[in-house]
This record gives sequence, C-alpha cells and structure tokens, in this order.
Amino acid sequence: MGNGRSSYPLIGVLLLAVVGYFNWSGGGVDPSRLRIPIPWLQPPMSFVGRNGTRFVLLRAEGGGSGGGGEAPSVYVNGWNSYWLMAAAASQGRRGRETVAEMLRRGRDMGMEVCRTWAFSDGGRGGGAALQISPGRFDEQVFQALDYVIYEARRNQVRLILCLVNNLEAFGGKAQYVRWAQEAGVNLTSSDDPFFSILRRNSYSGVLYSDEPAIFAWELMNEPRCSSNSSAPLLQAWIAEMAAHIKSIDQKHLVTVGLEGFYGSKRAERLGVNPGDWAGSLGSDFIQNSAVQNIDFASAHAYPDSWIPNAGLEEKVEYLASWVDYHVNDGERILKKPVLITEIGSYLKVNEQGLYERDVLLKTAYDKVYKSAEKGQAGAGALIWQLILEGIEEQYGDKFSLVAEKYPSTDKLIRQQSCRLRYLLRRNQTDDKPGWPC
Repeated sequence: MGNGRSSYPLIGVLLLAVVGYFNWSGGGVDPSRLRIPIPWLQPPMSFVGRNGTRFVLLRAEGGGSGGGGEAPSVYVNGWNSYWLMAAAASQGRRGRETVAEMLRRGRDMGMEVCRTWAFSDGGRGGGAALQISPGRFDEQVFQALDYVIYEARRNQVRLILCLVNNLEAFGGKAQYVRWAQEAGVNLTSSDDPFFSILRRNSYSGVLYSDEPAIFAWELMNEPRCSSNSSAPLLQAWIAEMAAHIKSIDQKHLVTVGLEGFYGSKRAERLGVNPGDWAGSLGSDFIQNSAVQNIDFASAHAYPDSWIPNAGLEEKVEYLASWVDYHVNDGERILKKPVLITEIGSYLKVNEQGLYERDVLLKTAYDKVYKSAEKGQAGAGALIWQLILEGIEEQYGDKFSLVAEKYPSTDKLIRQQSCRLRYLLRRNQTDDKPGWPC
C-alpha cells in the first residue's frame, strides 16, 4: 500500500501540469497537439471480428478475425471521407479541427465506420506524400494519420484504412511501377505498402496492430488489371499480401477493396456486371474474395456512372439486383460478410421532386437491412462521400455530400443507423452515446 500512495503526488503534479497547460498557456493553444501517448488512458473500445457471414463485437481486451459463441452481431452504416489524413497533414490546426468535426458529425448521424486513405505515395496529385520513396516516410504526415486514428477512437468511430490506390490519385499503383523502373528492378517485399501496421501512434501510444479503432485493412482501392491476362498476378498478389498482414496482425479484419465485378470466366455472372467492360479488368468478386486470409468481401455501386443512359427506374432495378447477387454470393459461396464499401450517386431531382440519390441510397439500405434482419451476409453500406463546408473544392467530387445541406439525405442516413442499431442485442445498445434515435 505504501508504494501505491507514494505515486499519488507524482500523478497529482502531472494532472496539475495538464490543467495548467490549458488554463494558462493562452488562447492560441492547439489542443490537438497535446499528446499523452499512454495506451491505457485511451477510451475503451472493442475489436470487430467475424463469425461466418456476420461481423461480431469481440471483447475489448481481445481481438482476431475469428469469433464465436454469443458475440453480438455488428451491422455497418458508415461513410467514406478519403481525405482525412491529407487534411490533417496539410492544413495544420485547421485541418485537424476539420478531421475532428467530420468524425463527430458522422458519429452524430449514428454511423460507426469511416473508410479513408492511409496512403499518399510519391507526392503526385494528392498533397504531401506519406511515402516519399520506397521505404522512406514523412514523419509529419505519419503523425497526421496518427491523429485521424486517435480522433476516431475518441469519437467511437472505427476506420477502414486503405493501404494503396489502383488509381493515380495520391500516387497509387503507378507510383510503385515508376519506383521499380527507376531502380531497374522489381520492388521487394520490404517495399510494400503495409509499413503502418507495426507503427506506434504518437498521440495514443497504441500500436496500430493493437488499435480497436481500426475496423479493417483494405489492400487496394478498386484493384484492376489492364487485361484479363494479368488476372493471375492480381490473385497471387491478393493472397500474398493478405497472408503477410495476417502474419504480423491477427487482430484486424482484412478485405481486398474490390468494385465487385465478375471475371470473364464466370459466365453465369457476367450479366450482373454493368457492361462487357467490367468483365475485362482482371478482377473477379468471387475468386478474389475467396482467398483464405480475406475476412470479408467488398463491392462498390455507382449506377449513375456505370449505366449513365438508364432512367431512374432502371438504375434502381439494377442496383437492387447488384446488391442481391453479391449478398447471396457472400452467403452461399464465400461464407463471408459482404460490405458495400462505396455507394455513390449524382445530385439529381426527378419529376416528383425527389433527389435520385435518396432513391438509390434507400434501395441499397433496404437490401442491406433485409439481409441483416435475417442474419445473412449483407453486413452494411458506406456512402461515398461526406465532406464539410468549405472544403468541397479541395476534396470534393461529383458524388460528394455535405449532409446538412440536404435534410432528406441526412434523415435517410440517420434512419438507417437507427434501424440497424435495433438489430443489435439490447444490452449492447442502450447506452450508446451520440445516437440519433
């Protein structure tokens, strides 16, 4: 007992120092720069794992991609904000405040999962580079990612962290090719994009591999090949990278990042694709998602850009079928959860005065809800993408949404959060903070 008492004065001095910092250091202080990187001081949070075709909530002190027993199911209503790290890195205090506000608003709408980029390679077309050159990283940008994860946990939001881009924005796959060409050799396994998994967060002191605010690692955003002849290379890469992540991190889920297209050799599914072009990209939803170390399947949905000449009714019919096929394949073939990790739509108003985006979003939400209600593989959907006022020009695109400007869409998102919440076990939801229902 004596040893315990002797530590009290030291703790008291530290607490007084913290209080004094905020009370006497002036109005210009940036609270986001205050760091007490002690893991046990972070808000309690549970890992999410998988039990068959369901996501499940694991014990706060445990983790893993397996699950069992009576672990409560988790159904996801979430959103994309790809720009969080970029904003925190490039805009100083204002950027960090923007990140915190976005996470707070998402949580206020009942959403618990946000998908965002954990990459910026070579500094081309995406602001400050995280990975400057193979194996060399910018510590300030890394600390921006630290802050995103730290702030997500404070808001009880989990992140799907995407590790590399197929597209050229923020460097992407093309940057790795340039580096390889410049070196005159193929990049080695030490130059892969999975550097971040073993990092210790400078804000919280928690290893990324021990961080429950990370929902999952995503291998690549929308992996594609130039032709089907490269499909075996993509399949081998997925298997190798997923196994590599699992060898160093058994606590987190892993997904591919697929758009959900079916490959050319899957004749019975080609009619599900939005066009012949979708079957010629070297990816295959079933084969790629069936890899042993892939925990859940992902798909995207963009009826406006995939079938641009179709009317709203045809787009709704197509979207409903698209979700049905993927959820059924997850249930019957893959035996894994299916998450619609991007669903986007243009801002259009039809003859009845309804936003077409709301109609399409509700179609996907209803399909996910019906599947989740039956305890099947439809595990959730994430809208693409939410942003805040004042950053539309920098980070917005034709699918972006400031939810507060569109009350009908805001209401629809909140309603989906509420009804998915009610599918969770009652004793897991009664005291959830920040719920809109």
